[in-house]
Amino acid sequence: MSLKMQFPAIFWCVSGILASYAQQCGRPPLVENRIVGGMDSKEGAWPWQVDIQTSSAHICGGSIISENWVLSAAHCFPNPSDVSSYIIYAGRYQLNGINLHESAHRVSRVVIPNGYVEPHSGKDLALVQLSSAVTWSDYVRPVCLPASGTLFPGGMLCSVTGWGNIRDEVPLPGVGTLQEVQVPIISQSSCQEMYRTDPANQVDILYDMICAGYQEGGKDSCQGDSGGPLVCQMVNGTWVQAGVVSFGQGCAHANQPGVYARLTSYSSFISNTVPGIRLYGRAHQSWCGRTAVLSSCLSALLALLHR
Repeated sequence: MSLKMQFPAIFWCVSGILASYAQQCGRPPLVENRIVGGMDSKEGAWPWQVDIQTSSAHICGGSIISENWVLSAAHCFPNPSDVSSYIIYAGRYQLNGINLHESAHRVSRVVIPNGYVEPHSGKDLALVQLSSAVTWSDYVRPVCLPASGTLFPGGMLCSVTGWGNIRDEVPLPGVGTLQEVQVPIISQSSCQEMYRTDPANQVDILYDMICAGYQEGGKDSCQGDSGGPLVCQMVNGTWVQAGVVSFGQGCAHANQPGVYARLTSYSSFISNTVPGIRLYGRAHQSWCGRTAVLSSCLSALLALLHR
């Protein structure tokens, strides 16, 4: 084979690896690092956040997990076979302001776990396929998703983002800037104990649910935040999504923390539905694989140059 024939293969190999870094998940390039009790986020701080609308009104949030797929809650799509009215906005910062970096996408299909009935029964997860791919930028990036063995221990501080109500029945005012709030993970047993303090509102915290918030209340997700991400920053700085906003009893009430769909329970469901998705717990394997490929590419290039 001639040198001319070999260089394109080397170029494809190296450029393919560089392209994969350009789409690295869980790393907002612009930020180093209400929702109830929250504050305005910085533009570009949460580049995976999307706004889901129907009939020109905000209904839910979601997170970008690949160029063609968004993660949200099943209850945001009461009739998943009819997706004609949905529009998903990527790169959006303000609900009612000018968003220079946003793009709009129709939905081609919604996949929800078999057996989903309603949020309190679990399985409140939706994988949403876009009709057109998002374009990666500083304001549009994917979040990392956890492999089944990833741990989010009680007390771990995480963040929830969304454009939902700032209190019960009180919508986000003004231009509607994306809100963020920091809340700790609550262990499943502690969460269950909290929800059993009110005999009139008994809630079972199932295996596929994860809780976050404060026993005294005050900070929480709320109506309109549904489907949005609960994300936790890992020791290496990467943001990994632990849960999807599912339900609560009111917003930010004492002994009623936010309940989220636990993503580690759905690693196989996500992997089997979204082509080529990489889960965070396997990142070291992916890194080793890419390092080995890059090494072999460079070795081949050096061999060619010595000929």
